[in-house]
This record gives sequence, structure tokens and C-alpha cells, in this order.
Amino acid sequence: MITVLDASAAVAIAMNLTEPTRFQPQIEISDLVIAPDLFVAEVSNAVWKYVKAGVVDSVQGDLILDRAIGLVDTFEKSLDLYREAYALSVDHLHPVYDALYLVLARRNNAVLATLDRRLSDLASKLHIRLA
Repeated sequence: MITVLDASAAVAIAMNLTEPTRFQPQIEISDLVIAPDLFVAEVSNAVWKYVKAGVVDSVQGDLILDRAIGLVDTFEKSLDLYREAYALSVDHLHPVYDALYLVLARRNNAVLATLDRRLSDLASKLHIRLA
């Protein structure tokens, strides 16, 4: 089984938040956890926001960042996904960066792990399985 992990779920898992604990078994049983290479920038930015807001200090931020990035086995190139993601975005009026995760899940018949409600709703509409 393949899981596509998005940045929202990864950061929440890395921060040991309660809600994403439902994703942990999914990740553990997956043969492969994948994400678009954009994931690194999204996770880094999210962690930076927590540091900037004083939720965590920079040392904790470094640990969270490493944990979140370490959850992914393989990063797929956005360059290989962007055309299909752009078309999906135009058709469904949804941001391209989210569509990259959807395209990756659809191409790999993978389960999508996300905390993003709008992304989950669109994934369901597209018949993409959710963790």
C-alpha cells in the first residue's frame, strides 16, 4: 500500500498533536510514503510559522522539521506532476499545490493522509481514498 502524506498531516504528526494519531497506523503499514517535492518547502514554512508565533522554539522547530520530512520515503518531482495538477486545479477551482498531492495519489492508487478539509472533500469527489 502507498500513502501520499501532505504537509498538514506531517507537521501535526511530527508535533505529536492528538488528531493526526489516526494517520500513524496508516504510515506504519504503508509499503511506501510519498509526497511531491513541494512538501519540503510547505513543511519548512509551516514549522517556521510555529517558531515565529512562539509556539515552539527554534531547536524544537528543527526537531519537528526533521521528523516531518523523515516521514516520507520518496519525494516526487513537481515537474512531473504540474500539468495534470494545473488542469485539475482549473477544473475544480482548487490550488495547484494541493492538486499535486491529489495527482500523486491518483497516479499511484494511493491513500491520501491530510488534515486539510477542502483537500479531503475534493479527494472524496475524485474517488481518492483517504487515511
